[in-house]
Order: sequence, then structure tokens, then C-alpha cells
Amino acid sequence: MSSQATPLGRRERNKQQKLERIRAAAAELFTAHGIDDVTTQQIAEKADVGTGTLFLYAKTKGELLLLVQNVHYAAALETGRQAAARAESTLDATMALLRPIIECNRVQVENGRTYLREMVFGNPADAHHAEALRIVGETETALTDILKRDPRIDDQHAPTLARMVSAAMFVTMAAGVNAEASIDDITDDVRTQVEALLDR
Repeated sequence: MSSQATPLGRRERNKQQKLERIRAAAAELFTAHGIDDVTTQQIAEKADVGTGTLFLYAKTKGELLLLVQNVHYAAALETGRQAAARAESTLDATMALLRPIIECNRVQVENGRTYLREMVFGNPADAHHAEALRIVGETETALTDILKRDPRIDDQHAPTLARMVSAAMFVTMAAGVNAEASIDDITDDVRTQVEALLDR
């Protein structure tokens, strides 16, 4: 039996190419101007697709942002996992995991805050929203594994603490009062909250 994947047909290749063009166009425009100052028409024109075609891949700008940011979030999580594996203490490993996610979210602050809103309030039936929630789930699993290293935290409480840590990070990044906060400010704030949870 061959282990090679079945090559994509022409129709599937075309769909994949259009998706990549849309993702690249949205990423460039959102980064340069922010989600509020970009229209779906501009994204469609830059991606060289019709607006109707664009809406087959994402029905709203929010979904387009999820399409773009999910890739960055997944990469940041992997970077964090690798850094956490090298950290010694539970607190340091937790923050090593979270720091790249915070950095990713703050590349363009309004885009990052909108992404978090879309994750929470978006339509869970949408594929891009479902993918964002899947990555959040992976983040919480990685946090659970880190917390289980701590002899004070048993297997039953580790997933609950992981959800609390994840929520603390997301709320801190999304809060309007932190709109002007630096990456270091956000990281320090989250670290203080995590430390309080671990010292409970």
C-alpha cells in the first residue's frame, strides 16, 4: 500500500489556490490598515477573486480575520510549546508557552482584540471559528500538561487551572484598558495572575 497522499484534482487545487490568495490579501491589508479600515471588496480585488467567490470562503470580515490569525496563533502555540519544554519551573514554563501567543495577538492590537471577540462570539458552525476554538483547546491541553508537572497540582485540577490561565490571558489581551499596553505589560500582568493561581 502506498503511503503517498492522493494528489488533489484540478478543482481542489484551484480552490486551495484561491483560499491562499484570499488569506494572503486579507493578511496584508489587515496588517497595513487594521480590520476596521479594510473592506471585503478591497480584499477580493487584491486576491483577484469576485466578491461572491470571497464570501464562499468567509462570509464576514470577522471570519476573514479568523482565517488569517488562526495560522499565526497555531505557529505561536508551537513556538511556545518548544520554549516551555526547556523551562524548569511551572510558572516559567507556563509563561514560556503563553508569551509567543501574546506577541502574536499584539502585532496589530485592534486586529488581535477583534480576533478574540470573534472567537468568543462568532458562529461556532463556521469552519474558521471552529479552527480557532480547536487551537484554544490545544493551548489548554498544553497548559494542562505543564501544570501536571507541579507536584502540588493533581490530574483532576490541572485542566480547570489550565482553563483559568487561558481565560486570564485572553481577558487581559482583550480588555479595553490594556489597548495601549505593551507586550511586556500584558505578559507581566498575566504572570502575576498565574502566580496567584499557582500559590493558591
